[in-house]
Amino acid sequence: MIEKEIDLCGYFVIVTSKKMTAAEALSLYKSRDASEKLFRGDKSYLGNKSLRVAGNESAAAKIFIEFVALIVRCKIYTQLKAMMKEMAKKPNYMTVPAALKELEKIEMVRQMDNVYRLDHAITATQKTILKAFGIDENYIKTSATRLSELLKVAAMPERDEEDGAYEEDNLY
Repeated sequence: MIEKEIDLCGYFVIVTSKKMTAAEALSLYKSRDASEKLFRGDKSYLGNKSLRVAGNESAAAKIFIEFVALIVRCKIYTQLKAMMKEMAKKPNYMTVPAALKELEKIEMVRQMDNVYRLDHAITATQKTILKAFGIDENYIKTSATRLSELLKVAAMPERDEEDGAYEEDNLY
């Protein structure tokens, strides 16, 4: 009897309403792990019935933001996973944490002429990660240029409608 139970150790069943292969079901099941860990972490802080926020509205907002973040994380995970299926080699930068860390390196800096530009060229690794989301280097460059223009406009002093002076002039 005990030997029969030991033989079954390590086996489990996943029941789903969607038609998919066992590998697909297992992959989706594993992707839930990060979500469950995040919510389990919050539950562990609830020992004294506290979410470490000031009120019910703040608690609801925090849980909502976590929920949205989990949806985004899950989408990132599935896109990266799909991209890795197309690749011959399985690089270690195609995990969610590694991909986000790599993409954080794409940044803009304000240069001496007060124009914001990309600090570095987009690397081959970043291009591979971005490809998983249907984004290419040209899209990043165009978006950076557009953002630079918006920042330039936002930094311009506003003119006072009544006397035509700039806000900066009225400070003294």
